[in-house]
Amino acid sequence: MNGSDDAYEPDRVEGTPHPRHASAIFGQDTAQAEFLNAAARGRLHHAWLITGPRGIGKATLAWRMARFLLADGTAADPSRTLDIDRDHPVVARVAALSDPGLYLLRPTRNPETGTERRDITVDVARGVRDFLHLSASDGGPRVVVVDAADDLNVQAANALLKLLEEPPPRTTFLIVAHAPARLLPTIRSRCRRLSCHPLSGDDLADAIKAAGLDPRIEPTTLAQLAGGSVGEAARLLQQDGPELYADLATLAGEIPNMNRARLLGLAAGLGGAAGRSRLDAVARLVDLFLSRLARQGAGAPPDAEATPGEAQILSRLAPDARAGRAWAELQQATSARIRHGRAVNLDPSALVLDTGLKINQTGRRILDG
Repeated sequence: MNGSDDAYEPDRVEGTPHPRHASAIFGQDTAQAEFLNAAARGRLHHAWLITGPRGIGKATLAWRMARFLLADGTAADPSRTLDIDRDHPVVARVAALSDPGLYLLRPTRNPETGTERRDITVDVARGVRDFLHLSASDGGPRVVVVDAADDLNVQAANALLKLLEEPPPRTTFLIVAHAPARLLPTIRSRCRRLSCHPLSGDDLADAIKAAGLDPRIEPTTLAQLAGGSVGEAARLLQQDGPELYADLATLAGEIPNMNRARLLGLAAGLGGAAGRSRLDAVARLVDLFLSRLARQGAGAPPDAEATPGEAQILSRLAPDARAGRAWAELQQATSARIRHGRAVNLDPSALVLDTGLKINQTGRRILDG
């Protein structure tokens, strides 16, 4: 059972399998071990807050935990693994969102207009209460997956809180959260936290291959671009992110005389629905590049290059703390301007062109001293 439209999956990266279909997880051994240790001791908490940056495997972990719990400990050794035999009926039921003990809480379409909603509304959250009431008679384990708690609006968060305050028997809440500090403190206080962490280059490459994508670039480089996030790496690979970032670094290397024709090429083809994903990629990569410049100036340079020759560019443009502050301020201003521009439907190519010119101006001021 679930509280969402199966055809609308905002909790899935386009072009990759949904996390509930993943048969393996990479780089989150510590979090898995903590949960398994609690299971082995018979001390499973009624609510688990699974935290960490977006796209690093939190939802994949939540679904592994869900299958384990719904199998009621009969299909795995809790001292060693969360793996469930693929032939176990719970695997197929969870994949189809048809298990009677499962409820998925995520954004849905508006039932009246069909419009896709980006937040979890109170009507959807109240569906959990109905599910728990209807499923109480069978006496089996029940699991509520929330993906992600960051999407709960205020009323929905309060509805979830009421359930956490008086949890029904044999019910476990698995709550994915990208930014747990933004959640209600009362929700956080009623959960046991499982912390997940960005993936290393090798783990990221393995996860990308498991998702059916070709990493194409060296694992350490991909990890730098994606921040150790499988989801971000998948988006970048589908949107030519490594090539876009290389173009952006090349442009920055030309500061204070950024090649306008090359900049126009970067800004081309961003209009309409077809260009939306490319604009998303360019915006994220500009933000990443500016943040790496700010780190360089602050004396905390990136661990590795995100494209060949980047280290020399960062060193030249961010030689000291003053430069680092200038790039950090530009990052904040640029992020706000792009958000505003998209909200009011400014021409995306003009928006990127203006951003490039501001980067060039900032670099010129830094180099001029």
